[in-house]
Amino acid sequence: MTTIGNFPTPAASATNSTGTTDTQTAADDVKADSDKFLKLLVTQLKNQDPLNPMDNAAMTSQLAQLSTVTGINKVNATLESLRTDINTQSQSAVNMIGKGILVAGKGIELTSSTDDAGKTTYSSLFGVDLASAAESVSIEIKDSTGKTVKTMSMPSSEVGTYPIGWDGTTDDKTQAPAGSYTFTVTATSAGKTLTDATPLQLAAVASVSTGSGGVKLNTSLGHFSLSDVKEVL
Repeated sequence: MTTIGNFPTPAASATNSTGTTDTQTAADDVKADSDKFLKLLVTQLKNQDPLNPMDNAAMTSQLAQLSTVTGINKVNATLESLRTDINTQSQSAVNMIGKGILVAGKGIELTSSTDDAGKTTYSSLFGVDLASAAESVSIEIKDSTGKTVKTMSMPSSEVGTYPIGWDGTTDDKTQAPAGSYTFTVTATSAGKTLTDATPLQLAAVASVSTGSGGVKLNTSLGHFSLSDVKEVL
């Protein structure tokens, strides 16, 4: 069994405050328009001729106009918020093109490369996402027949996403051939198996598309939403 070294506590994901700021500005504009309308109406009532007060029908009409204007402004604010969110997501997605992402999945691709001296090296990358802190994490890598070829362990780990590399070395110290493998994750705490430890596989982002389903990252493993991405490598 190979023990994987200690990992630093995963950093919190960076957030973009632009969308929140724009949404707040739009909401403030709606409130400002309503306040102006009400101020004008109150001023009109204060200065009306007491012998010829405003007709109830006229007041009702003005209040209806206020409701209509406020409703339209709220719709505009909502549409502006949606547009900003889509633009922000699209920009974030485009920045991922050509990069690797970790998404839920149990696949491992072990690749090989040979240098000028004729030396062949093997490498693969996968990961584990822990939604709860674990006292121990066991990882079993299996070949296409379901046989376990490598067992790894992680020490006590905090909540977060952990990328893990494998050079193809097996438990019996031989070299596993390049190809496709699968793995399982078992995390425990206080003697109980955790159900929220998620295996992560590596996918390379080739392109980005938008449609009725929102922004999608296109990879050789399929299409993923931004919310599916646990880490960008």
